[in-house]
Amino acid sequence: MQKLFHIIATPRELESRTLQVSEAFLETFQQKHVNWIVDELNLAKEELPSLSMKRVDGKYLLMTGKDLYGEFKDKWVEILEHIERFLSADLYLISTPMWNFSIPYMLKHYIDILVQPKYLFRYTDTGVEGLAKNKKMIVISSRGGTYASEETRSFDFQEPYLRTIFGFVGITDMHFLHAQPMDMGKEIQQQKLHEAIEAAKQLALNY
Repeated sequence: MQKLFHIIATPRELESRTLQVSEAFLETFQQKHVNWIVDELNLAKEELPSLSMKRVDGKYLLMTGKDLYGEFKDKWVEILEHIERFLSADLYLISTPMWNFSIPYMLKHYIDILVQPKYLFRYTDTGVEGLAKNKKMIVISSRGGTYASEETRSFDFQEPYLRTIFGFVGITDMHFLHAQPMDMGKEIQQQKLHEAIEAAKQLALNY
């Protein structure tokens, strides 16, 4: 049975413009794919493991090609649970607003936990190989401004970063849907939010 993993990176719940678009996608997707499992991880509510010295030392141990052992392995139990949960999915939906031209800290924390040698990537004689291959990802975001023009594109550190880091681990089939601008007046917000919701429904029909 196939699985969609919904990763939520906003604390605003029902007030979130991002989630309004994501919910429209999910509703249409589930109507089309009744046999799919939808797993949800709300990073605003999840207590993610901290990257303590012992846990970081475990990462360097893995980078040398060794396996975790003893205290290192014990410290990595939660991290490995998150990695296994992530890798068990076939399709990812990330719901994230743009914060300060990039991603919320909770999503960065989660990515720093996930992207580990031996599990999501490995070093080979020809370079780095991503280990999360043959998977797809959709990123739905909302932005206060708009970042589609030549003048404003350089301020967008959200989409380029997410494309780079997930491409690094092997996920290259990615689609981004941005609801923007959201903070340029109520009328514009309602129009652009409606357009994004309709685009999300159409996107869901294509999966």
